[in-house]
Order: sequence, then structure tokens, then C-alpha cells
Amino acid sequence: MRTDLQPEISEDEVRGLAGQVRQLLRGGDAEGALRGCLEFPVYNATDVAKDSHLQTITEVLQSIKASDMTPLLTRIYQSQGGNELLDVLMKYLYKGMSAGSGGPGPKSPTRVGSQATGGFSQVGNRPGSVNESVTAAMSVLLSWHEKVVEVAGLGSIVRCMTDFRRV
Repeated sequence: MRTDLQPEISEDEVRGLAGQVRQLLRGGDAEGALRGCLEFPVYNATDVAKDSHLQTITEVLQSIKASDMTPLLTRIYQSQGGNELLDVLMKYLYKGMSAGSGGPGPKSPTRVGSQATGGFSQVGNRPGSVNESVTAAMSVLLSWHEKVVEVAGLGSIVRCMTDFRRV
């Protein structure tokens, strides 16, 4: 992979961007938060930094109402460089879907708790709880995927799949 063409991004820089994005969200600027994430894709970084950025983007996507998705994406698409921003979003959607399906990417945390079980540890959450959160996140990602294709067209999928840069 040719990561030498992209500047390396540290975990501290990703955390700093996440803080700025969350501040925009708290201020009610979901579009600014999403733009902030997409304008600085994490191509050349550690897996931890990449996964952290994906989590920030997923948090932003989950905070936006379904009725606001198409107007927001249309504004981004019609702005200068908007086509590229939606292509970056498509990459993160696929990465998130891959992570939710057991593929590469951030995994749902597993809780290890000690209970009175005769010396054995209980691993995991209550049955089905991880699957519920993964299913909810997958639903959000699929909804965004549908809207990105609606606004940017099928070419976004092709460009995403053929770009050598990986988020």
C-alpha cells in the first residue's frame, strides 16, 4: 500500500479532532462536525487511530436525524470538493460495516466481570446486547450508504473501491 503519499497522523491528532467534532455536535453543527471528520481522513496512521476516527464518524452519523440526511449530503456534495468528501464518507461506511460483520475494524468491547461463579469469570455482556448495538449501528451505516448513493451516484462506490488509500 502506498501510504507514503499521505502524511502520518498521530493518535493525539485524531483525539484532538474528535474533541473538536464533539464540540461542534454539542453546538448543534452536525454538518460542520461531519465535514470536519471527512476533510481529514485518517489514511496513514496506526490501526488504533484509524479505528478511533471511525468511531467519531459513526458517532456523528448517529446524531443526525434521518430527515436531515439527504439535505445535509446534498449541501456537502454541491460544495467545492464535495464529491471527494462523500467518497471519503463511503469509505468509512464500508469500514464500519466491515467492523460490524466481524471483519477488520473496531470490535465491540467485551466486558469481563468477576461474579461468584466458583472461581470462573463471566465473559461478555448479557446475551444479545452486543448484537443489538451492532445491529443498530449497521442500520445507521446502511441508511447513510443509501443516501450517499442517492446524492453522489454509483460512481462513489466505484471510486471508493478502486482508491488505493484505506481508512
